[in-house]
Amino acid sequence: MSVTDMDITMLKGVGPNKATQLQRELGIYTVGDLLMHFPYRYLDRTHVSTVDQLYDDSNLVVLRGHISRPMPQTGRVPRLSANFTDATGTIELVWFKGLRWIQDSIKVGHEYLVMGKPSSFNGQISIIHPDLELLTSEQGSHTPLPFIPVYNSTEKLKNAGLSSKGLARLMENAFRLLEGHIEEVLPADIVATHHLPSRYDAMRMIHFPRNHQEIAVSTQRMKFEELFLLHLDYQYAKYERQRKSNGLVFGTIGEHFNRFYAEKLPFELTNAQKRVVKEIRNDMRSGKQMNRLLQGDVGSGKTLVALLCMLIALDNGCQSCLMAPTEILATQHYNTLCRMTEGLDIHIELLTGSVKAAAKKIIKARLESGDIDLLVGTHALIEDSVQFHNLGFVVIDEQHRFGVAQRSKLWTKSQVPPHILVMTATPIPRTLAMTLYGDLECSVIDELPPGRKPIQTTHATEAQRLAVYGFLRKQIALGRQVYVVYPLIQESEKMDLVDLMNGYDAISNYFPLPQYQISIVHGKMPPDVKAYEMDRFKRGEAQIMVSTTVIEVGVDVPNATVMMVENAERFGLSQLHQLRGRVGRGGSQSYCILMTKDHLSATAKERIQTMVDSNDGFRIAEADLKLRGPGDIQGLQQSGILDLRLADIVDDEPLVRSTREAVQALLDTDPTLALPEHYCLLLYLRNKRNGINWSRIS
Repeated sequence: MSVTDMDITMLKGVGPNKATQLQRELGIYTVGDLLMHFPYRYLDRTHVSTVDQLYDDSNLVVLRGHISRPMPQTGRVPRLSANFTDATGTIELVWFKGLRWIQDSIKVGHEYLVMGKPSSFNGQISIIHPDLELLTSEQGSHTPLPFIPVYNSTEKLKNAGLSSKGLARLMENAFRLLEGHIEEVLPADIVATHHLPSRYDAMRMIHFPRNHQEIAVSTQRMKFEELFLLHLDYQYAKYERQRKSNGLVFGTIGEHFNRFYAEKLPFELTNAQKRVVKEIRNDMRSGKQMNRLLQGDVGSGKTLVALLCMLIALDNGCQSCLMAPTEILATQHYNTLCRMTEGLDIHIELLTGSVKAAAKKIIKARLESGDIDLLVGTHALIEDSVQFHNLGFVVIDEQHRFGVAQRSKLWTKSQVPPHILVMTATPIPRTLAMTLYGDLECSVIDELPPGRKPIQTTHATEAQRLAVYGFLRKQIALGRQVYVVYPLIQESEKMDLVDLMNGYDAISNYFPLPQYQISIVHGKMPPDVKAYEMDRFKRGEAQIMVSTTVIEVGVDVPNATVMMVENAERFGLSQLHQLRGRVGRGGSQSYCILMTKDHLSATAKERIQTMVDSNDGFRIAEADLKLRGPGDIQGLQQSGILDLRLADIVDDEPLVRSTREAVQALLDTDPTLALPEHYCLLLYLRNKRNGINWSRIS
């Protein structure tokens, strides 16, 4: 066993209590885990401030001078205080803990380095619980380490004696154990080709740098390593699947596809749709199991592409299924597919949680016997009791809303793995897509069907509300319909529901009965009531739908031309873009009105302005990535896909690309990692993958 694999309790200074806190607070179980807890900043000992330069909002500072004898201070809270003096002035140092030890340890008359964050109390600058370092005569004006690493800690860790300084002491103990060696995880040729320091040197420099260059070099090495290994994980899964996973061969284009194309195609396919169908078609007849991501902006025609591919599966004797995250979206897909295939003798069924038990039993029996060609549904599709006769093609819409374990169940519904097409209407920035979906082929529909008019987006505040309502009246007078959407954030659901109902009352007062009919929809409503209200809006019986984001996907009313988003500053860019996509589906000019409070943060202003300036989903996704970071895009923080400690896929885009290319080049020459020099990578993958290989599942 290597030193880095040793349990953290084997490290000097870590007893059972500290070990428990390290595990709970930081996920540190081994010495190696500790070493991967990198400093988030450094305190530069070479940059010494003076007392006269300090102010209340100063960051961490380093001072050099003398400390008077600490004196106990009486009061409600016992404390210890001492004066610190340099050539420019004096400030107070204060301690509330470890008073006896502090009082006994400070040597009056000796020079100290004092490190801490200045604060103000009663108009006087002081430093609470400063870090002290005695400058001995041997050190003179030089200190052995010019940079002090600053580590993230927590209140519980600090109470256990593991503040940033305590963690730094553990790092020192760990390096004494290492004795100059840490196992390399990158092949020697990769390290040499990219001019990287060894892993040991990088670890030593990142924790105990001697100059700015060492910080830069070590950080670059560790960023390279984590991006390289991330790409390796996905790319190796892709190579493995292509090598091992034989897929169903769909070599026939038959009657179902040809009749639909000749008789039912609602409009001429765009060039982008034709390109994507060709890419999927090539996968389906290759003899290898397909795993492809289909990106396309709202209204770009992804469902039509999916249907064409499901018809190819049907022409080759296989069933298909389409899984959507909500009943609304599943029902919308079901109605769309039934309408598009009417008269073609294609048997389509809908299976959701609200289907009655008796009807569900019949659907399952028909599915298993092969009487159903295409099954549309929600999570109900992954129930163990749902068995297909011959499943060959799976479509997963809005795939990021499903957990990996949920999606994986569809993988096992057929003896030969079905072809998988995962779709998203939220465009993913190219950098993020190639990082997250390195094991998938990626197709993009990057043009809208002809005749679509760009949606005009405006920003309005409370002061303009009456003018906005006047505009809505004009649109309704033209025979159009309007969405009014309120946020519904899980953490404040009750408050948001009150906002929704108050908003409904306000709109009802301005748009009174019987001249205006208003539907209201939210997630707390019974499914049958929700369906009734939506149908009323779809049939044109209601001119206004007041809703939460339950209508973000799955509601298709071409006559609706206005999307009014209340409290728009509370939405992310991708969600605003999704909501805007609910209008603009007919031939009439459509509008999106973003209502906000009068005073916005700089980030909120930038987000709203991005929506006003652009209808391009990919541009918006790039802006969203820069504003929010990859952790929040597509719910990735919850899924834990991106666990980057140092690298940033926005700021480090060149490194993202170069590491991906390096992985591809390596796997092109050694796809099974069989060469001895690549054993370290194979070992890494084996250690990382315990149990199911989730990266194979869309």
